[in-house]
Formats: sequence, C-alpha cells, structure tokens
Amino acid sequence: MRILVVGSGGREHALCWKLASSPLCDALFCAPGNAGIAAEATCVPVAAIDLDGIVALAKKERIDFVVVGPEDPLCLGMVDRLEAEGIRAFGPSKAAAELEGSKGFMKDLMRSAGVPTAAYQRFTDAESARAYVRRQGAPIVVKADGLAAGKGVVVASTVEEALDAVDQILGKRRFGAAGAELVIEEFLDGEEASLFALCDGKTALLLGVAQDHKRVFDGDKGPNTGGMGAYMPAPILDDAGARGVMRDFIEPTLKAMAAAGRPFTGILYAGLMVGKNGPKLLEYNVRFGDPETQVLMMRLRSDLLPALIAARDGELDQVDLRWHADTAITVVMAARGYPEAPEKGSEIRNLDAAGKEQGVVIFHAGTKPVDGRIIANGGRVLCVSAVGTDLKQARERAYRAVSAVDWPEGIYRTDIAARALPR
Repeated sequence: MRILVVGSGGREHALCWKLASSPLCDALFCAPGNAGIAAEATCVPVAAIDLDGIVALAKKERIDFVVVGPEDPLCLGMVDRLEAEGIRAFGPSKAAAELEGSKGFMKDLMRSAGVPTAAYQRFTDAESARAYVRRQGAPIVVKADGLAAGKGVVVASTVEEALDAVDQILGKRRFGAAGAELVIEEFLDGEEASLFALCDGKTALLLGVAQDHKRVFDGDKGPNTGGMGAYMPAPILDDAGARGVMRDFIEPTLKAMAAAGRPFTGILYAGLMVGKNGPKLLEYNVRFGDPETQVLMMRLRSDLLPALIAARDGELDQVDLRWHADTAITVVMAARGYPEAPEKGSEIRNLDAAGKEQGVVIFHAGTKPVDGRIIANGGRVLCVSAVGTDLKQARERAYRAVSAVDWPEGIYRTDIAARALPR
C-alpha cells in the first residue's frame, strides 16, 4: 500500500516510524513532515490544513490510505473531503471531530450521556462570565471553546486570574475565533491521565493509559503547553480502572455520537482527572495525543496499519493488538521561550550520537533541515523517547540521551514520570 501521513510534529514522526515498519507499506509519504520524518518517509511541502493540496497530493501519488494526525485538518473536514474523492482515510468526520473542536458541544453531550465530568457553564458574554467566576470563586478553570493548540485552558488559582483569562480569551480574543465562546468549569483535584481508544463507530479498542505533563516547568509550574513529556503505562489508572473508563466513558460516548448522527471513527483520547472519587472527564481529543503517541508506538508490538484500516472499515471487532511489557517515556525538548514566544533558528547538534543510547528513539517535533544541519523550527522541537524493563531504566536512558543532545537553546523538564517512581 501507498500511505500518506498528514502533519509535521512528534506525533506524526512516531506514526511514520511505526507505519514504515509495516510489511503492507510499499511507499510512505508525509505532508509536510520535518527533518526527522524525512528519514522514514518522502516529505512533501503541503500544509496539513491545505485540504485541496492534500487531496491533489493523494491523487498524484496514488495514495491508498491517509492517516490524518493533527486536530485542525480533522475539524476542517479533511477526512470527509478525502473520502468524497474515493480516497480511504483514518480519522473522524468533521461532524464527529466537534468533540474536540467545541468544548461546549462535548460537555453538553457528556451531560446527556451521563459521562462523569466537571460541572460547567457556557458563555459568549464577558460580563456574564465574570459574574459567574465571582459567584463560584477559585480555583476554577476557564477554557476557550475552540481549538487553541493546547494553550486555551487556564487553571486559575485566584478569582483575579480567572477574570483576566475571561478578558484575554473572550474580550481580547487571544485565540481568535476559538475564543468566541467560553466554557467555565469546576476545578477537579487529582492527577491527570490520558486514555486512548481506537474506534470504528460501534466498537472501541483500548490502546492504553499514559500520563502527560502539561506545565512547562518542573513541579508542574508555569503555563500550560501541548505537553512536555509522557510515560506509559501510568499506574494512576490500573487495568481495572481503564476497563471502567471504557465502560462508563468511551462506550456511552460512542452510543451518544451515533444517536446524534455523528458516528465516531478514529482515535478517542480521553483526558481524565483521577481523584479520590475516581476518574472524571476533562476533555476529549479526536486524534492521537502528542507526546503520548511516542510512548504508545514504542510499546506497540503489533502492526499498526491493519488496525487503522479496520477502524476505518468498521471491523475493529476482528482486531487484537499485542504490546511490549516495557515501560516507555518521552521527554520533550522545547525552544527557549515556549509556549508564549519560542525562539526559532538555533542549530541542534549530536543527535546521531544521542540516539545511539540503548532503547532510545528521538522523534522530531519542530525541526527543519538547512544545508545539512538540523534547525529548531517550532515550540516543541524534539521528543527524546526510551523504553526499559521498568520506569527507572527507561527514565535513565531518556535523560542520558537528552544530556547528549548539544542544544544550549533548548529547555526541558527534569521530572517527567518522577511522581510514578515510588509506585
């Protein structure tokens, strides 16, 4: 088969790395890709949100199957466009992608489906939102309704901070149209976990549970990011707990989406808060997570491609995936100034040597090749990933590789997965 992956980040590098190993894959393309993906696939300079361009590329290269990585093209309807042209594609329709594209839609659906989630209200008027914040008090969570690259959520510890978030998102439109509506919800205490399920509209297959680290600095300090690191499996949610989430969250969601005329096919990524009374849903994403995909792909023993095809074809009940017993971890190296104003253009050296550490794969997230050099070209730039027989070994391998990367302009957290070590 001739395969096209859409996207340019660490998630897409991990997907290309895994798909390239499939015996079914004769040719692999990525649009637009990055410097690391170029080692696995033919990179073509077509933007991920260029629906016409992706359709034209798929026709030109006689693509048999398209895997859409990021949320933006999914929410724009890329899968619908491809399928309308007779090109098979993995991912949800535009209507189904609204589970991520509108937090308000998602919260309303969860309430009607009986899925445990935080109490909330929706607002389009800033003054009403401010009044609600003052009534509720803090801590409280303020979210832009639409897509904001993982940065549209403010966990406010004071009323003043929440009021400022309302002003920035709804008043000053910091995130543009994504902030035309707000969701303000109760603060949930506990630890976050990310559960991934492969869905075909009727059947859901558990892929696993990872734990992400959203804040930019050690100790969960600083602003939210797209994710500074992850590990898997995550002991915060054991096998029994994961099965409970599949039963009480994922399956009711699939039924509710089908009943709404929006059957969900693709990856359903449940962002959970696990507290003393069990898990509650923070949000749904409708694609592979980043950086969680990196640890998922390193633990997956089975061929990924047939599973994605089965999901698209409605045949997931025929699929059985196998996993390595190893623990996997990924540490994100970001550009200084991330997430507000990442500094681009610096050179990254010694990647080949760093990648030779046992059990390590370095996935590129925001790089470009320039005259034989690797240049930082994004906020999150590298995902240094490793597997080990246990979490301690995996962490040691990953951080040895991080230390070997010669990039003074890079920043990273030193405490990825540290909270799980005592467990």
